Amino acid sequence: MSDQLRMSYDVVVVGGGAAGLSGALMLGRSRRRVVVIDSGAPRNAPAAGVHGFLSRDGMSPAELLATGRAEVRRYGGQVVDGEVAAAARDGEGFTVDLADGRSVRARRLLVTTGLTDELPDVPGLAARWGRDVVHCPYCHGWEVRDRAIGVLTSGPMSPHQALLFRQLSEDVTYFSHISPPPAGEEAEQLAARGIRVVTGAVAALEIADDRITGIRLRDGRVVPRQVVAVATRMTARAAFLGTLGLGPTAHPAGMGEHVATGPAGLTGVPGIWAAGNVTDLTAQVGAAAAAGALAGAAINADLVAEDTRQAVAAYREPFGAASEARMSDLAMGDRRHGVSP
Repeated sequence: MSDQLRMSYDVVVVGGGAAGLSGALMLGRSRRRVVVIDSGAPRNAPAAGVHGFLSRDGMSPAELLATGRAEVRRYGGQVVDGEVAAAARDGEGFTVDLADGRSVRARRLLVTTGLTDELPDVPGLAARWGRDVVHCPYCHGWEVRDRAIGVLTSGPMSPHQALLFRQLSEDVTYFSHISPPPAGEEAEQLAARGIRVVTGAVAALEIADDRITGIRLRDGRVVPRQVVAVATRMTARAAFLGTLGLGPTAHPAGMGEHVATGPAGLTGVPGIWAAGNVTDLTAQVGAAAAAGALAGAAINADLVAEDTRQAVAAYREPFGAASEARMSDLAMGDRRHGVSP
């Protein structure tokens, strides 16, 4: 099937990760005209493999997406490379404009654009991201088990992150960096679990032979470490929704910004659903895929309801016209026979 954009679709899916492809798969299997528009910048691209996703554990992110694209196309869906620049209301549907000048119309939108991870401004972190700089114990923890792990403070959830990584290694050190060191119950918990706390601002990571060897503080101290765990600030990629009065809002847990949704991913704007990391900042690949499938089913049900309303209106119309014509004929016949209407 050609992946050239048509003029219009039942559903345009913006973002081609696990959530978007799962939503498109559900819609394609429901015989909907669906296209996935993907910019080709998946959040997990630096990772060697996807983990914790039943039957796909260890598969590379690229292979997972290639498999998903093939499955969507198998059911008549399209996957088109491109970046959505803007979306606007167009009658009962939407017009979606791409950065390259192309435009397409949709009856419904499914937003699965994911998020952007914002790392602390520490030299070396970004270059090692997804390798030996990690954030999620469930995504990467097994791969760094029993190694010397440093947890770099980046927000209120950092002490909890340290406790999670302590499950995977007995050698965990907590770096308070530019934040006050943990106090009260949090300090007691770290101490009870044997997690050392190092105070002082971190200057950079020490790298040798393409691996982390330590964390250097601004006062010159170097603490040997092999892995750095850090919680990022996560921001939904949804700026293009601003023209529709919808955009990222502060996440209630203080982790960043997300697109708020109700059941099955419906947003506050009728006709627009969102799924995956764009709305659930902590969702792993499996959870994102499940949310996309749920949203796809909800969108199809919404379209079925609309299609049925339109069919009922069309069904009634000829009967209404015929009834009026029949009444008119009867009235004319009565007049011809001298009967008053």
